[in-house]
Amino acid sequence: MIAKRDYYEILGVNREANTDEIKASYRKLALKYHPDRNPDNKEAEEKFKEAAEAYEVLHDSNKRQLYNQYGHQGLEGAGFSGFGGFEDIFSSFGDIFDDFFGFGTGRGSKSNARRGADLRYNLTLDFMEAAFGTEKNIEIEKLELCSICKGSACEPGTHMETCSYCQGSGQVARSQGFFTVRTTCPQCHGNGQAITHPCLHCSGTGRIKEKKKVAVKIPGGVDSGSRLRLTGEGEAGIYGGPHGDLYIFITVKPHKFFQRDDTNILCQVELSFVQAALGDKIMVATLNGEKELEISKGTQHGDLFRFRNKGIPSLRNGNRGDQIIQAIIKIPTNLNKKQEKLLREFKKLESGKFTTKLKNILKSSSAKMTG
Repeated sequence: MIAKRDYYEILGVNREANTDEIKASYRKLALKYHPDRNPDNKEAEEKFKEAAEAYEVLHDSNKRQLYNQYGHQGLEGAGFSGFGGFEDIFSSFGDIFDDFFGFGTGRGSKSNARRGADLRYNLTLDFMEAAFGTEKNIEIEKLELCSICKGSACEPGTHMETCSYCQGSGQVARSQGFFTVRTTCPQCHGNGQAITHPCLHCSGTGRIKEKKKVAVKIPGGVDSGSRLRLTGEGEAGIYGGPHGDLYIFITVKPHKFFQRDDTNILCQVELSFVQAALGDKIMVATLNGEKELEISKGTQHGDLFRFRNKGIPSLRNGNRGDQIIQAIIKIPTNLNKKQEKLLREFKKLESGKFTTKLKNILKSSSAKMTG
């Protein structure tokens, strides 16, 4: 896999560049490598796409902050993987290209192509699925190109004809005194063409509501609030426009034993006061099965133990956090007579130790005073 170049290097700006500097640099590169000005030039096409991706990230404050902190991997973890092709670029930056060059998504010619709508899907995962990743098959309902007219909106064997109302201009002119006012044609809605024989299957819309199954690959380390972007899995565009995107919003179910803290996981284990006092070896559940934990002598309630690299993998670099185990000392509530007797004897021993220690302190203090 070829490593991506640094976005600042692509645009030729430093990391402190402001929005105007970034836009000016992108304008220069987009003008130089635009596909209409470099026909059949694969190298220019790649540079055009590369510059567009860099601009998409650096002109957006949220994406830029994420990139500055975590690089390309951070963006991928947040669901940004660049543009699928030229149509994605032109649909996203149409207004900018109008400002830059005087032409937009039509790439030099008038076009009413519109990008399809983005879709949202809420996906709930189990704790373990989110921790290590999984693949889910989901079903979504969306507008797809009509299978009969292939999106043309016309009955098979027919085609759009020049609008008779505006003569194909898409606009109508009305004179008001010394001024001429141009408005969008009310018959063809600015398209310049009219459908005389609309497709019966889609009622002349060019799209049909359909259910589709989509395979979603979930990377290990996602958490509630994570968002994945599936480029081109949204609704079909209009008049040849590109598909929108599908955004997967993640919710993770809580686990009965583990709690998550970034890439670390937290859990609690109960110990008897005898185990805490004398020490012990116990088995503790981890994300990968059970692991032995050595309890040291004199462990106190709330003490923490740690399993290195037994936590959640990071979305940025794959490194796993730790598992942190908190000791909870359980006091027995139903002692039998023998247990009570032993504890009373232990209490006497503890009391004897305290009395002896106190006498030694008093004796030492008296000696100092008389000396």
